[in-house]
Amino acid sequence: MTIAEKQKELLDELNLFQDWTERYEYVIGLGKNLPQMDAALLTNDRLIKGCQSQVWLDCNVVEGKMVFMADSDSVITKGMIALFVRILNEEEPDDVIAADLSFIDQTGLKEHLAPTRANALGLMAAQMKKCAIEASSGHPR
Repeated sequence: MTIAEKQKELLDELNLFQDWTERYEYVIGLGKNLPQMDAALLTNDRLIKGCQSQVWLDCNVVEGKMVFMADSDSVITKGMIALFVRILNEEEPDDVIAADLSFIDQTGLKEHLAPTRANALGLMAAQMKKCAIEASSGHPR
C-alpha cells in the first residue's frame, strides 16, 4: 500500500465518526496501540523539540525501510504521532522524504486542538522527515 493509499484509508476511517469526541477517542486508541517503547529509548536526544507534551521518536532503517517507534506522556499526543507512524512506518526513506503530509489538515484535528498541540503535528512530521533524510544520506540516528 502506498503512502497516499494509507492516508486515504485513515481519512476514510476518521470520516466514519461524525462527533469530534469519537474521532479523538479513535486517535487516542491508535496511540494506545503503538508498541511500547523501551524505557532506554526515552532520552532527550529522541524528544521532539517544541511540543507541549514530551514526544519521543526513534527511527531506524531495517532492510531498506524506515522503522519508527514513538511515545508520549500525553494520550492525545501519542495518538497524533501514531497517525504519522501508521502512514510512514515501513516505507523507504526517499518515499518518506517525498511524502505530502498535508493529509493531516484533512483530518480536521488542527481546528479542534489548542494551537500548541496543532503546531506539534508539524513538528512531528518534520522530525520524521529529518530521520528519513539522515537515513537516506547514510547517517541514521
